[in-house]
Amino acid sequence: MTSGERGRLGRLADAVLGGARAARDKARELRDEFRTSDGPERALVAPLVPGQELRYVGLAPVRTPETHRAGSQLADRMGDELADALDPRALFGLLNIVNPVVWVDAVMTPVRLAAGVLLLPGKAAAVAAGLPEAAAGDAAPEAGPPHQPAQREPLPLTEEQEAFRALFRLSRYRPLADQLAEIAYRRRYVFSGDLATLAGSLLLFLDRYTGTPLAVTDTHLHLLRMGRRPDEGRPDRRQPRVLWSVERRRVLRVDSDSGMAGLTRFPSTIFFDDGSWIRVVNSATRDDQSRFLAAIREIPGKRPTP
Repeated sequence: MTSGERGRLGRLADAVLGGARAARDKARELRDEFRTSDGPERALVAPLVPGQELRYVGLAPVRTPETHRAGSQLADRMGDELADALDPRALFGLLNIVNPVVWVDAVMTPVRLAAGVLLLPGKAAAVAAGLPEAAAGDAAPEAGPPHQPAQREPLPLTEEQEAFRALFRLSRYRPLADQLAEIAYRRRYVFSGDLATLAGSLLLFLDRYTGTPLAVTDTHLHLLRMGRRPDEGRPDRRQPRVLWSVERRRVLRVDSDSGMAGLTRFPSTIFFDDGSWIRVVNSATRDDQSRFLAAIREIPGKRPTP
């Protein structure tokens, strides 16, 4: 080997070692960030849950799994083209929706009970847009449906249906039942399949609001809209909002999987007393996962092996 080749190999080795050190330092930085106390988040969330003992505020978002397929029995019956097209008329039969109009009201019921969000349409629009309630009238109107004539009139809705539509940013130019059936079909593999349940109402919020953390108190589970902690030295202007809540007594069990070491995705399946269930993932570290498991220690279920 010539001296020039040895020099090139030495520089290559230095570059590889340098990259490995940078990756190690970044991983340590991420671990340190997530191991930070959740004190700032607790201070922001505590006023939203008066009279409750706040046991946990997530430092990472909760999501339904991003990789999923509709149940194979549905695909076998209707073929892959339906799975792509999501024809609501066929979906109603697959999802056992006999009366779509009645089903819309049934879907709204657990949302109303769980979060108390079905308010006046202007207020719901403000919540959906992330604006202060006083600014509801300033919320931007929904744009016309894509690839459809601009002169098409929006469908008539009751006041409560309009509040529901605004909260979940559903189109006013398509029937609510069609849009809800599409959501249920797309997510059927990660929840029990019926939107008119507690799991279904939680799925709607997770489908609408991405990157939401979970908070646990002595009496409730809450889904929050909050945003990530600002960088050190920057002011914390977050204004968290409770999107969805359920009493802990209505949670029958929580089965949690181990995940892998370090920063990862921890899957959990939550079972409710109405027979519904939903599978969620939390991108966090083992420290954050341990805090969550400690906060729900009284709830039965499978826990990760040490």
